[in-house]
Amino acid sequence: MVGCSGVSKTQKAQAAGPRSVSVAVATVQKQDVPVYLTGLGSVTAFNTANIKSRVDGQIMKVNFVEGQFVHEGDLLIEIDARPYQVQLEQMQAQLFKDAASLRDAKLNYDRYVALIPSGSIAQQQVDTQKATVDQLDGQVRTDQAQIDNAKLQIVYCHITAPFSGRVGLRQVDPGNIVHAADTNPMLILTQLQPIAVIFTLPEDYLPSVSDQMKHGTLGVEALDRLNNKLAEGKLLTIDNEIDPTTGTAKLKAVFDNRDNKLWPNQFVNVNLLLETRKNSTVVPTAAILRGPQGTFVYAMNADKTVEDRTVSVALTQGTTTVISAGLTPGDVVVTDGQDKLQRGSRVEPRNPTTPSSNAGRKNGSGSPFAGTPGA
Repeated sequence: MVGCSGVSKTQKAQAAGPRSVSVAVATVQKQDVPVYLTGLGSVTAFNTANIKSRVDGQIMKVNFVEGQFVHEGDLLIEIDARPYQVQLEQMQAQLFKDAASLRDAKLNYDRYVALIPSGSIAQQQVDTQKATVDQLDGQVRTDQAQIDNAKLQIVYCHITAPFSGRVGLRQVDPGNIVHAADTNPMLILTQLQPIAVIFTLPEDYLPSVSDQMKHGTLGVEALDRLNNKLAEGKLLTIDNEIDPTTGTAKLKAVFDNRDNKLWPNQFVNVNLLLETRKNSTVVPTAAILRGPQGTFVYAMNADKTVEDRTVSVALTQGTTTVISAGLTPGDVVVTDGQDKLQRGSRVEPRNPTTPSSNAGRKNGSGSPFAGTPGA
């Protein structure tokens, strides 16, 4: 016989009230949220030069090593200039000879002109002497042009860097004979500082980007395949057409590349900082749920019960969502365990978290995730 005072375990559980659900929560905060647009791009050198010889001759000296950084005007390769020096001396001697003949012809012409008033010389002879002076003057000018050409060939024997950049692999060695008609370059020079990145964005974003460019320079980040930030730069321009096959447009950004982390033809992910939304109400993206009535969150009350609250999403930026209506800073929302909840459920918070001030960043690298403007 069971005593009247006996109480079952079920009755004790019912008397203790409904069981609390363990959930993770976060506090709604107000902070500035950067809005990023992401695209795929490749690194492009501002200048690339295939260095070839403009004269025929033997290479006497190579003044660089592979991978060396050189400055504009640095001497790279010396070609034997002695044949052109000999030509120069020959042309100078010919000029000296023709100049002497010109001086003599001018003196004779002046004498003939002085004899005209006395009638002791025919006008035809004077005109012929004048033509001789002109012919010799033309020959002197031709000699001078040939001298200038010989000097130019000597200049071409000293190959210099057309711009500052990095030398690639060497294709020739001292002692080789090179020709102006050679198709293969002696070396390739590439400018790495600054350097450009060409990337694409959907055409729908172009009006926003164009409007923001009118108010100032837009920042750009280049990231590797793991979304680790490589360099920071600025947007230079938007291409003048849209690719009809992909619905995207090309944009060009420029980077100082002081640490040489960007290389020509390198694949990169690109984050374009479109704007920064000031004093935004933010929650972790994990708190956002979607139902028949739209987007909502479970908000925790002071008595540790929850209620479903409809919210308006203004922007999703990585792990952070900007709320335009439905929540206020200081509210507490559930970020994990919502599948066990309904309106009025009692909860027990665990590991309370708040939206990070670095929301939208990944791997501690300072690189943001892709932004999705709009609800």
